[in-house]
Amino acid sequence: MTLEDDGISCMIMRGGTSKGAYFLEDDLPADDAERDDLLLRVMGSPDPRQVDGIGGAHPLTSKVGVVSRSSVRDTDVDYLFLQVAVDQPVVTDKQNCGNILAGIGPFAVERGLVAAGDETTTVRIRMVNTDSIAVATFPTPGGRPRYSGDLAIDGVPGTAAPVEIAFSDTAGSSTGALLPTGNVVDEVEGVSVTCVDNGMPTVLVRASDLGVAGTEQPAHLEADVNLAERVRVIRLAAAKLMGMGDVSEATVPKVVLLSSPRAGGTITTRSFLPVRVHTSIGVLGAQTVAAGICIPGAVGHDLAELPPSNQPFRIEHPTGEFVVRIDFVPGTTDIASSVVYRTARKLFDGVVFPRST
Repeated sequence: MTLEDDGISCMIMRGGTSKGAYFLEDDLPADDAERDDLLLRVMGSPDPRQVDGIGGAHPLTSKVGVVSRSSVRDTDVDYLFLQVAVDQPVVTDKQNCGNILAGIGPFAVERGLVAAGDETTTVRIRMVNTDSIAVATFPTPGGRPRYSGDLAIDGVPGTAAPVEIAFSDTAGSSTGALLPTGNVVDEVEGVSVTCVDNGMPTVLVRASDLGVAGTEQPAHLEADVNLAERVRVIRLAAAKLMGMGDVSEATVPKVVLLSSPRAGGTITTRSFLPVRVHTSIGVLGAQTVAAGICIPGAVGHDLAELPPSNQPFRIEHPTGEFVVRIDFVPGTTDIASSVVYRTARKLFDGVVFPRST
């Protein structure tokens, strides 16, 4: 029998404002190329509707988390994030995903990789993509993950149980430095940008410098062909300055357009994925934006309404705001840690059957 006949154990979860397929590493082929080919067939790529797979026809719903017992000391599980392209035969591990991360702790308990506490459980997660650590704490009354709760996050209907995620050592986790180019501001294709990496390599650009307000809905921005081309060219050029080489086939760095806050928050954002526009903003993207705009002289610093010390940043996005707390080393703009609150929910648990070719 084949995987096409027998299927593969799979859990579909909403993590934060994303949705993805969660697998145990042992249930997937050990060879990366074979694994990626299988995941394309599971998700239904390449096809803009992903009609013959379980993908959701959008980058935010075509994601995979691969989980195993940790291979290093002082962590419980390893988490590899894979972005499965929708309309291209591409699977990439070049970025983390902090939203899918929100479901990793509960999934680890569901699959018996971590023993649950009587009331809450804390899981130490090694994010394999960047070899950095996140610590997730979530309710497990009676020794089982509880998904229902009272926390609402913008971009997700209803409420669910909170998942507290604490990050450390995220500054430069993908590029080696919080400011990968060594500069606070660079001129790229005639535009001032700040290249920053606090867990997600990101290019910060004033929306007005690209001729938009930065408050447009994602569909409006996606339909602007001239804007898309300018963002593409800036992203490719900035990536080379960041030491990332040719990223034409990669999903990072992200380009985030910034404008003044409109709803009492810290800053307004529109995040490119890199072509589609995020309906909210990613976890690691939000904390990277927050870190970047704190730097005097950085793009967006003059647009932001920075919070008082020890107060959270409220990063405005198309469907609301993302709240993140950044703890700095006293007297500096160096990042000590970041804390976010997300939610996750188990949607389906069973067996998925990949298409044969």
